[in-house]
Amino acid sequence: MKNNFHTHTARCQHAVGTDEAYVKAAIEGGFDVLGFADHAPWRFRTDYVSGCRMTADEWPDYRRSVLALREKYANRISIRLGVESEYFPRYLDQLRRMRDEGCEYFILASHFLYSEEESPYTGRSCESEEMVRRYAEQTVEGIRTGLYCYIAHPDLYMSTHRELTPACMEAADMICQAAKEAHMPIEYNLLGLMDELRGRPRGYPHAAFWEYVRKWGNDVIIGVDAHDPSMLTNQALWDAGINRVRNLGFRIVTDWK
Repeated sequence: MKNNFHTHTARCQHAVGTDEAYVKAAIEGGFDVLGFADHAPWRFRTDYVSGCRMTADEWPDYRRSVLALREKYANRISIRLGVESEYFPRYLDQLRRMRDEGCEYFILASHFLYSEEESPYTGRSCESEEMVRRYAEQTVEGIRTGLYCYIAHPDLYMSTHRELTPACMEAADMICQAAKEAHMPIEYNLLGLMDELRGRPRGYPHAAFWEYVRKWGNDVIIGVDAHDPSMLTNQALWDAGINRVRNLGFRIVTDWK
C-alpha cells in the first residue's frame, strides 16, 4: 500500500492548488489512500487571526469538498478526511466537535506551545532548554489524550539545533517512549526532506535525531506533508524517504490501525 495522510489545501494560506488537483496527483503518483489533513481551524477565544490555517468558517466547505471528492473518485482512490492539529487543551472541545461532524483522524503536530495566540512557532523558538522541554511535555500530553493517530515531524524542535544537546536527547526519549507506549507511529516528513535535497534545509528530518531514536524501535509512517500537488507525483522524493527510514532500521507502516 502507498498511503499519504498528510495533505494540505490552499485554505491554510501557505499551500497551492485545488483540492481536486491533489486527488488527481495522488492517483497519478500511485497512491492507494489520500488523506487530507489541513491545519486545524481553531476558533480562538481572542481576536487573534492566524496566518497559517483555515478559518473555522471554512471547515464546513473543507469537509464538503473532501467528502464530495471521496464519492467522485471512489473507484480510483480511497480518500479520508482529517486535520493536522496541535494539542491546545483549551480547544480540545473543538476537535471533538469536528470528530462528531465526520473528521476521521487528527495528526498531532506541536507547531505552537499550548496556544498559538501566545506562543511563537516552535520550529524557530526551541533554542533554549526550557522551550525544548515544553515542546516534549506538550507532545507527550497530546499523545496521552488518545485523540491523535500519529505524530507529525516529531523532530520539529530540532530545527534550530545542529547537534543533540542533553535536553534534545531527553525530549526525543520522552516523545518516542510515549509514542511507543501508545502504539502511535512517528512521521518521517517529506516536505522537510524535499527542501533538504534542494539545498534549503528546514532542520527536519534531523539526521542526529533519527539516528538517536533508533533504540526505541518506533513504527514510522511516511508523511508527504503536501503543500503542492506536484509533491504527490514526486516518486524520487518518496523513494528517498523510504530508503532513509529503511536504512535506519525502522519498520514502516502505512496506517496506524
